[in-house]
Amino acid sequence: MTHPTASLNYSERQAGSLRTGDLLLLPDAERTAEIQRVDVDNDDFGSPAIVRATLTGGGVLRIAAGSVVLVRDAEPDATADSPADAAPESGAGGAAAASADDGGPELQLVQHLPADDGSPAAAPAVVVPPPPVAPPAASGPSEADLALIPVAEGTPESVVEAAAEAHPEALGVLLLSDRLTKGINTKSGSCLKDLSDLAHDLFVVLKDAENALAVADLLNVLPFDGNPGRWASVEASLALASYICRQRGEEERAAVYEKFLRAPDAMETDPFKARINAKVRQRSLNEPNLYDKEIFRAIDNSNPDAEREWRLLRLEALLFLRAHGGSQTIGGPELERRIGNELESVRG
Repeated sequence: MTHPTASLNYSERQAGSLRTGDLLLLPDAERTAEIQRVDVDNDDFGSPAIVRATLTGGGVLRIAAGSVVLVRDAEPDATADSPADAAPESGAGGAAAASADDGGPELQLVQHLPADDGSPAAAPAVVVPPPPVAPPAASGPSEADLALIPVAEGTPESVVEAAAEAHPEALGVLLLSDRLTKGINTKSGSCLKDLSDLAHDLFVVLKDAENALAVADLLNVLPFDGNPGRWASVEASLALASYICRQRGEEERAAVYEKFLRAPDAMETDPFKARINAKVRQRSLNEPNLYDKEIFRAIDNSNPDAEREWRLLRLEALLFLRAHGGSQTIGGPELERRIGNELESVRG
C-alpha cells in the first residue's frame, strides 16, 4: 500500500479496533485527524458493520468494520496537525463528502459554518444529519394475495388433527399432532417449528401434498414480525408450499408464497444497510450449506439414520433456493434435479 505520507510512521489497523486518541489518516491520504469518539453500528445479525469515528476537529468518518485504515504510530508535533486539519476543506458555507465503493470508508456530509466574529479561523464543522426516514409500513399479506390461498376449514388444531387421522400409522406425525392439538400459539417458536416439521413430514415422507399444504398454510399467512428464529419456520413452510404448487401447476399460488418469502428483504429503509443485506443474502444463495461433509461422513460411518437427517436438511436448503428462483451458482433446472434426487433418497 503506497501513500503520499509513506515517509511517516503508520501502521495498518482494522476499523473495528480504532480507539479514542488515535491519529487516523483521512481518505485523501494526506492529512490526519484525532479520533474523539468511536461508535459501532451492528448489522441485523448483531455483527459490527459500521464504525463511526467522530473527529476532534469536527466531522464523522464512517468506515466499514472490516476495512483496513492507517493510524500514525508516533506522537505528532503540537503544530503538525491542528483541529482545522481534521475537517475536509471547502468554501465558506460549502459542503464536502467522501464516499467509497463497497466496503470502503465513507464520510458523512459535513457543512462548515462561517465564524461569527469575522476571524479567518473556521468554526467547528457540523455534521448534517440525513432527513428522517418514514417508518416502514406494516408488512403482511395483501387481500389479493390471501385470496389465492384456500381458507382453512375449522380451527388450526382441527386441520392438524385431520392430517394426523389420515396417517394413523405414522408415529412422527402422531407425536407432532399430539403436541399441536393441545393449542397452537403462533407466538411460540417451538410451536411454529412443530407445524413446519409436520408439513414437511406429510409431504416428504408420506407424499401427502394436500394435507401438507393445509398445515403449511397455517404458517404461510403469518407476516414477518422481525424475529429471525420464528421466521425460519415460516420460511421453510413457504418454500415447501411453493414447491408443491409448482409441481401441481398452480403457478400463481406458488408465486404468492415466494413473494411472502422475500417480503423481509425489502423492509430495510436505510439504503446502505439494504445494500449490505442484499450482498449478504446473495452470498448465502450462491454459497449455500448443503451439508456435503456431514452426509459423506455418515455414509463412511455406515450410519443411514444420520445420513437421512442430513439429507432432510439439504432438501430444506434446496427448497429455499428454489423458492428464490435459484442463484448465480445453481439454476432452476439443476435445483429441480437435486430436489428430486433428495426426495428419492429420503423416501427410499
